[in-house]
Amino acid sequence: MKSSHESALHYPLGDTLPGLAETIEVAPDIKWIRMSLPFALDHINLWLLRDRQVDLHGEMREGWTIVDCCVNRSEARQQWEQIFATQLEGLPVLRIIVTHMHPDHIGLAGWLCRHWNAPLWISATDYNVARVAMKDQDGFGGESGADFYSLHGQRNEEFLQHVRTRSSYYSSLVAPIPDTYRRIMDGFDIDIGGRNWQCIAGYGHAPEHMALFCPDLNLLISGDMVLPRISANVSVHSSEPEANPLQLFLTSLQRYFALPMDTYVLPSHGKPFTGLHQRIQQLLDHHQEHLNDIMKAVQSQPLSAADILPVLFQRQLDTHQMTFAMGEALAHLHYLWFSKQLERRVDQQGVLRFQLPSTAQ
Repeated sequence: MKSSHESALHYPLGDTLPGLAETIEVAPDIKWIRMSLPFALDHINLWLLRDRQVDLHGEMREGWTIVDCCVNRSEARQQWEQIFATQLEGLPVLRIIVTHMHPDHIGLAGWLCRHWNAPLWISATDYNVARVAMKDQDGFGGESGADFYSLHGQRNEEFLQHVRTRSSYYSSLVAPIPDTYRRIMDGFDIDIGGRNWQCIAGYGHAPEHMALFCPDLNLLISGDMVLPRISANVSVHSSEPEANPLQLFLTSLQRYFALPMDTYVLPSHGKPFTGLHQRIQQLLDHHQEHLNDIMKAVQSQPLSAADILPVLFQRQLDTHQMTFAMGEALAHLHYLWFSKQLERRVDQQGVLRFQLPSTAQ
């Protein structure tokens, strides 16, 4: 049974999904690939776009552009090999575009670039953050990560030990990243197969996420910025402990209202849909409801990020999900702190708690 949120959206392909190593044409010259992920979020959508480019010798080359890549693991590489053999119509891959630097999107970019001697196109921020992450031995964890979560009230020793031992997490999911790249930026136009695609930057979920909109097809490759069933994770991380990513994310979402209401959305997770404006409003409302719930919860006492997990998440969280949940809880608290609706203090237990401003108590 569909939720009321889902009922506001339309899925042109219904429940049809691409089979293993198969594709579905979702629009002229655009093929949908679906690969499995070893996470609770168990799949990612990838896109093949028919392309042609003039090479360095002035010759026109026919081929494909790939948008996003899946994580670096043998199952995904094997699936790509099958796709190369059966879905490319005997043509090469000419370039790889990555919407952002998270492992499920950039994971096999380097492998694909080397396989086809094709360039990587990505935003400068995400390229460089990915390069740094590949060399980060703490892997978004380590002792500094454990200290960060402990400061924010998560004192569960099993979880903290998981964070401490989370070494080389990023590089375990991402193949070596190419030494060179082609920068894409907000407002940048990319010619793919004779059609113009506009780059739309988004912030808050990733450092400099790039969605792609084609006016000719009225089609948006939304990456993780606009998903039909879930909201992209918006987190504060130990490397930028006083960030305000939720403000960035909400501001970025509102830019999509400028696109046509009937835009066909190709998301990274979930099924292609229409109802873009409705979905943007749903996401804005979702986060506002979380903010309202937090404001109600802090009326009685100061609360840490760990304290508000039950307010935001009505399900049991495993250790992997807990890192995302803590980051998301803190993103909402920071939004309220930056907007001066809350203030924060470290208590006698060394936990940072958020409370109503002293003038409001």
